[in-house]
Amino acid sequence: MEESIDTMNTLGRTKTPFFFLIDYEQQKPKVYPLNKLPKSVFFKTALFSKAPEKSPFTNKIKFDVQPIGFKNYNNAFLKVKREIQKGNSYLTNLTFKTPITTNLSFYEIYNRSNSPYKLLYNDNFVCFSPESFVKINKGKIFSFPMKGTIDAAIPNAKEIILKDKKETAEHHTIVDLIRNDLSVVSQQVTVEKLRYVETLKTNTKTLLQVSSKISGVLPKNYTENIGTIVSKLLPAGSICGAPKKETLNIIRRAENYKRGYYTGVMGVFDGQNLDSAVLIRYIENCDGNLVYKSGGGITHLSDAESEYKELIQKVYVPFN
Repeated sequence: MEESIDTMNTLGRTKTPFFFLIDYEQQKPKVYPLNKLPKSVFFKTALFSKAPEKSPFTNKIKFDVQPIGFKNYNNAFLKVKREIQKGNSYLTNLTFKTPITTNLSFYEIYNRSNSPYKLLYNDNFVCFSPESFVKINKGKIFSFPMKGTIDAAIPNAKEIILKDKKETAEHHTIVDLIRNDLSVVSQQVTVEKLRYVETLKTNTKTLLQVSSKISGVLPKNYTENIGTIVSKLLPAGSICGAPKKETLNIIRRAENYKRGYYTGVMGVFDGQNLDSAVLIRYIENCDGNLVYKSGGGITHLSDAESEYKELIQKVYVPFN
């Protein structure tokens, strides 16, 4: 990881545009100047994108999900809940692998996905993330944490999600965590907008998701330390929890698998500005078998059955 940080700082000093990909465990980071980006890597951000050639779309989509049994989920849920009751965490993001089968190729999933951030990496995984990690624009850094999801078809869904005590507490915890994280690398940190609702269309339904907007002012020489800035914010608070250090230990014990690039980050630096995403909504090729990795935040108010349903609800592809 140190070598990748140094590479990003070096490229930042010369204002050389680059792409970066950092896994959750920070063991396999990748940094490529844009003019040396491998042909098998495709991505989309607001600053820059590279897409594969489009092929004819499959008319009848097959997308079958084989969720983990509730008993297995509940065993991990109870481990997390006990740690929260001991006061070792206020919020823990618990994730699982869900086997899926589909007649869609990763290339087709990438091309058809409607998402602000997309990544297709060497046919190893495809990601269509709705969540920004951080943006840097003209010396200001921004984060847009997302916490809170509900089916838009539920009557009064917006009012329900905004009034839900568990979701509200979870969101405020992440906002506080991200605000503290940004304070490490910037000044004048401000919550510009708290808990606004966005709409997301999927292959099966429309979802509402709750976000906030937080900003800070970076030092004038921030481009020279762009790698250091990114590294100090890892892992993304929205996919681990608070307090971060102890919660990471709880996640390792409860999940008992390596997340890999899932819940890591990817992004692009254009020489001055940066745009990046948290790698959620993610399908991975595991030796020819596809798994969809998803999860949700657990607090002392969490109910196992509700969290289990949310885990499954997040297994989708964002097609209209």
